[in-house]
Amino acid sequence: MYICGLRQRNKMSAYSVNSTSTIVFSEENLKKVQAMVARFPEGRQKSALIPVLHLAQKQFGGWLDVPVMDYVASLLKIKPIEVYEVATFYTMFNMKPVGKYVLEVCHTGPCMLNGSDQILDYIKEKLQIQEGETTADGLFTLKPAECLGACGYAPMMQLGKFYHEHLTKEKVDEILDLCRSGAINVD
Repeated sequence: MYICGLRQRNKMSAYSVNSTSTIVFSEENLKKVQAMVARFPEGRQKSALIPVLHLAQKQFGGWLDVPVMDYVASLLKIKPIEVYEVATFYTMFNMKPVGKYVLEVCHTGPCMLNGSDQILDYIKEKLQIQEGETTADGLFTLKPAECLGACGYAPMMQLGKFYHEHLTKEKVDEILDLCRSGAINVD
């Protein structure tokens, strides 16, 4: 098994290359990876890549640093580039540190027609960040999202596993306040 070296980078970052500690899944997560891989025929372990990347992102600080992706490649016995291609293609994977709460506001047709641009602008103004940025306290990251499949409830955003629909400025304020108080759990 290949193990990458790491060190703490900053408050929002989980890991970066160094020889002071290692990237290794917890015993529980390693068992989950083995179970995921076992679902597929020999030589087809790459089929487990997306769920393994989700697990890695969750355990290693909410984003996928190169050493983490290299570790996943070693576990699945595939080339690192195969992991990079998938991780950088899907917006559900973060390639840089993100805040505790990632606000993914849909900005495709139906949501735009129903005011998602105004919601994005409001969040930018309220949090004093731009798209793709994280607040100074590390609490919020704002990301535009492609269609999240809730067109009938536009404008909407995803926060963790949950959708927040028919957004208004007042609803955004309420969601942000709930996040700040810790009342919203994104796990």
